[in-house]
Amino acid sequence: MKKVFFLFILFNCCIDTYLSAQTLPVEFVKKNDHEIQVLVNKKLFTELFYSDTFPKPVLYPIYTADGQIITRGFPLEPRANEPTDHPHHVGLWLNYENVNGLDFWNNSYAIPAEKKNLYGSIKTDSAFGTTSGDHGILTYDANWQDQKGNILLREVTKYIFIANGDMRIIDRLTTLTAQQDVSFPDTKDGMIGLRVAHELELPSKEERAFTDNKGNITKVKAANDSLVSGNYITSEGKTGDAAWGTRARWCLLYGKKGNDTISIAIIDHPNNVGYPTYWHARGYGLFAANPLGEKVFSNGKEELNFKLANGQSAVFRYRIIINSARQRLTNNEVNRLADEFATLRE
Repeated sequence: MKKVFFLFILFNCCIDTYLSAQTLPVEFVKKNDHEIQVLVNKKLFTELFYSDTFPKPVLYPIYTADGQIITRGFPLEPRANEPTDHPHHVGLWLNYENVNGLDFWNNSYAIPAEKKNLYGSIKTDSAFGTTSGDHGILTYDANWQDQKGNILLREVTKYIFIANGDMRIIDRLTTLTAQQDVSFPDTKDGMIGLRVAHELELPSKEERAFTDNKGNITKVKAANDSLVSGNYITSEGKTGDAAWGTRARWCLLYGKKGNDTISIAIIDHPNNVGYPTYWHARGYGLFAANPLGEKVFSNGKEELNFKLANGQSAVFRYRIIINSARQRLTNNEVNRLADEFATLRE
């Protein structure tokens, strides 16, 4: 725990390097026994949703500075015209498809009861902490466990929320400590993920089918209506669907919603395992970074089977930028934010 506390101090020092004089106040309100609201200038930015009946804690919904929602509503709050595939894609989350053989990524209400033993859940406990101010801090503890309650990993997560003008920033620092010997075999679905609103999907003309590691097939309908306007670009210059399966220190999704051009960037950290991460960035609205899956993205040229011995820890750090303005964030602006984020050192 001393190491985690030291990292938290370093993380706070990193915040003060930019925009400190212009930031908007962030505060927290406990809405009920499973939701904590994050408010910017008294206006809802996002909520931590952590119900005991839900397989993982998530940030949902997430709003831009002027109130546009960037997350898909389904399955919690379905909206018109949006797709209903992949019911486990909810808000912003972090988990993995194979931890000692348990699937934490694909778990949802759609899994039949007789197959639930193949899936893991992440359960928060009562150790929540919040600090309001010019940047808001929210921490929680959680257990990665099987259906019988046996714990594989102990999670300590710290969110830092920063608001400035049209920009919102979510910094996530997650420490996973093995409670037994734990393996993360190389697989496709992981690790930090965001399912975006229909308008931010990439246009497509064909129905697509995707298969998980248990052979389950999910079909995704074409997205060719007039609302869809998304596009990807990475720090290495890959665009559109070509961003998927490539390495980069950041990836940016941008598109029109309402009167805004919305930019969403996910930034990797140099001290993360597998840096620079592979991007599991799909056109149908899944925006994810998977540092532990290399084989499928590299066509078998690389492979990473990550392991933690009992008591060993790994830290995963990500920065999520949400900007609403007339133009998308430029590469130089994202690079600057990535450079600042990279100043966090162990």
